[in-house]
Amino acid sequence: MTEEIKTTEEIVEVTPVETPVVDTPVVAEVVAEAVPVKEATVATGNVAVAHERVERGADRGGNRGGKGGRPGGRTGGRPRAPREKPEFDSKTISIRRVTRVVSGGRRFSLSVAIVAGDRNGRIGLGTGKALDTQVAIEKALKSAKKNMIQLRLTKNKSLLHDVTAKFKSAEVMIMPNKGRGLIAGSSARPILALAGLNDVTAKFYSGTKNKLNNARATMKALESLAYRHGEAPVPATKVPEAVVEAVVTENK
Repeated sequence: MTEEIKTTEEIVEVTPVETPVVDTPVVAEVVAEAVPVKEATVATGNVAVAHERVERGADRGGNRGGKGGRPGGRTGGRPRAPREKPEFDSKTISIRRVTRVVSGGRRFSLSVAIVAGDRNGRIGLGTGKALDTQVAIEKALKSAKKNMIQLRLTKNKSLLHDVTAKFKSAEVMIMPNKGRGLIAGSSARPILALAGLNDVTAKFYSGTKNKLNNARATMKALESLAYRHGEAPVPATKVPEAVVEAVVTENK
């Protein structure tokens, strides 16, 4: 028992080794001089990283306008040019996946039908086929512009009389109505709307639901009211006032 007490007393009497104490401000100054600010802030946490990103963006965008230092931003910079409005509005009627059987198996492609018009009497229907959807749409739009027709319309943009047409199993009748608006369904509605027709009723007498056949039947009915090649009215062009003044002065 005495020996244990003696050992404890020896342990208590041992003095710890004193370590030199350095003031914290001196250490902070040394660290601040040795380590860059950006690298030191990254190790502190997400808040310091956010502050660093803000400072970096301010450094980049100090001389240029824009949000985050990017030119053309919301707050300044060069404004974007407005997009040009397309000449024709288009509407996709159907997108189908078709199959072609070859010796090595079957090949799949996409078939797209698009109707395009200017809502002022010009309308066209086109189809395109390709492996990619975007390529097929471009082909169909090009075909629709190529097969464009000009319709004879009244002053109220209605039909002159009733028209009827049949394409394969699709049969349609289009008739004018006074003040009832556009009444049509299936593929006839987008065609008549893009053609700019008002107060028109379209009625399908066949039971087929094939959108492409219904669209072709509608286009066939409208072709009976279209101008022939070379008969369409030429739109009036505006002559600049400077040219008119020059012609008047020469005549004098």
